Amino acid sequence: MDTAAAGLPEHLRRPSGPRNPGDAWVEGELGKFWGRFGSAGLLVQDPTKGILLQHRATWSHHGGTWGLPGGALHEGEDAITGALREAHEEAAVPPEKVRILFTSVFDVGYWSYTTVAVRVVESFEPVINDPESIDLKWIPANAVEDKDLHPAFATSWPGLRRELLQHH
Repeated sequence: MDTAAAGLPEHLRRPSGPRNPGDAWVEGELGKFWGRFGSAGLLVQDPTKGILLQHRATWSHHGGTWGLPGGALHEGEDAITGALREAHEEAAVPPEKVRILFTSVFDVGYWSYTTVAVRVVESFEPVINDPESIDLKWIPANAVEDKDLHPAFATSWPGLRRELLQHH
């Protein structure tokens, strides 16, 4: 880590060390997206606590907004595995304590983002595990839209919420 970053609070520091080959931007006619092999995020619903949201580090794309734990897929990694891995890396979501409900895919042809919705089957508390989060909070589903959401998540949330309601 460079010396300028060393004096910053943890949530302002970019991760250091070797990166996965999937950690790269892809660009095309519809824009620039993170994740050479696509990206995925985990929509975690706890029936008693609400939806797990991540307050994104200020240095990240759309930093300072709220969204889902997730990120770039590794080469050859399926979206469910990637979303579970990323949520564990960023928020200590234990994969054995959630049950997969459904997936929702946003695909622009040369890049895709998969939201993997899960329901908590055994309660846990999320823990910030890396510098990509400022905070992690359980938010009631009817209050999610009150947060300053990552623009892509804000667009997808109404449909995802409807789908969650169908899986009760």
